[in-house]
Amino acid sequence: MPADIYAPLAGAIFLAVYALIVTERIHRTLAALLGATLVISLGIIPQHEAFEHVDFNVIFLLAGMMVIANVMAKTGVFQWLAVEAVRRAQGRPYRLLVLSSIVTAVASAFLDNVTTVVLLTPITFFIAQRLGASPVPFLVSMVLASNIGGTATLIGDPPNILVGSAFDKDFNDFVVNLTPTVTIALVAYLVLARWLFRRELGVMVSTLEPEDIARLVREERRIEDVPLMRKSLAVMAMTVAGFLLARPLGLEAATIAMFGAVVLMIVAKEDVHEVFKTVEWPTLFFFVGLFILVGAVVKVGIIGRIAQTAIDITGGDVGITAMLVLWMSAVLSAVVDNIPYTATMIPLVQELAKAMPIEAVIWALVLGADLGGNATIVGASANVVVASMSEARGHPIGFVAYLRYGIPATLVTMAVATADVAIRTAFR
Repeated sequence: MPADIYAPLAGAIFLAVYALIVTERIHRTLAALLGATLVISLGIIPQHEAFEHVDFNVIFLLAGMMVIANVMAKTGVFQWLAVEAVRRAQGRPYRLLVLSSIVTAVASAFLDNVTTVVLLTPITFFIAQRLGASPVPFLVSMVLASNIGGTATLIGDPPNILVGSAFDKDFNDFVVNLTPTVTIALVAYLVLARWLFRRELGVMVSTLEPEDIARLVREERRIEDVPLMRKSLAVMAMTVAGFLLARPLGLEAATIAMFGAVVLMIVAKEDVHEVFKTVEWPTLFFFVGLFILVGAVVKVGIIGRIAQTAIDITGGDVGITAMLVLWMSAVLSAVVDNIPYTATMIPLVQELAKAMPIEAVIWALVLGADLGGNATIVGASANVVVASMSEARGHPIGFVAYLRYGIPATLVTMAVATADVAIRTAFR
């Protein structure tokens, strides 16, 4: 095949895969793997070179954290936290929404937001059913809080893991650069939530009975496996400490996560086959296919040309470039899942690094991709997961209905992110 046909062919395959992911005509993992096999089979990128583009630091970090989170879930600690939120809310719907959102945001910062919503969604349904309340406002708020909280750390959101690995940013870098901004964004969202869910919460005031809450707390506020909880929390603490010390130790985050997962399985005497069944293999293979597909687009020079165009538009000004990346990331992440978007943007930012300092641009990319994913039901993996689980339980969350919550929440948090990027570039 002539070499000059490779660029348009790679671009066409890339766009076709994106279309399949957005429209969900086939599962996104199959779409990514189909694109990956096509670019290799057509000679756009040799197989050995394609596999070099797979970032195994991302793959093993995700796998390790999935194992730790799923073992922790067996202890009942997440259900205990949810019921404790009900107890502390004392039957006040807005207070319950705030507390459950804070629990979700904090958990998402340390477990990754997809794992968090998978663990908390069934509990939310359980509590709503026992209290005779609609689960929808709590589910939507959980989605929004998970994406906000997940922005704070390296392991909180898959796009963060991609960015951290590509630009050599460790756990401490994310905490120092993003956690203060994310905290402000979360507070801003929780203030907005009182207005955002005013109708739904107003209806709940008359349905949440004190005796129902007391019975729920009495019957369900317990830990299923106390010894396992102690072991899993100890390993989780050790793993987070490892992330904090990763740079002095000369270790990658994936090594620390896998070490924590292996130690937990050993001390908890978990069956390896059973634990590995809980790993989200489709997500991991989705990343593999995506890495190869993006690698092919980079190889044929498409990303380099886009980067040059961006430099021409902004005149090489770091502040303007960072703002462009921030809002472009927010808008596009609302339309397509923020994981493939981020994977595509990383090589572009790497190209920009040849012409300007990109520190502010890196954090603009993270903030825009993570927070922009809140705007629509397809903007982030956590959104899609919760919507699917909610529909399966008879409470569908429609695309248009979600916009009523997602767009205002995104605009408020993006205002905070814009201020962050403006300050960051003004004092660089």
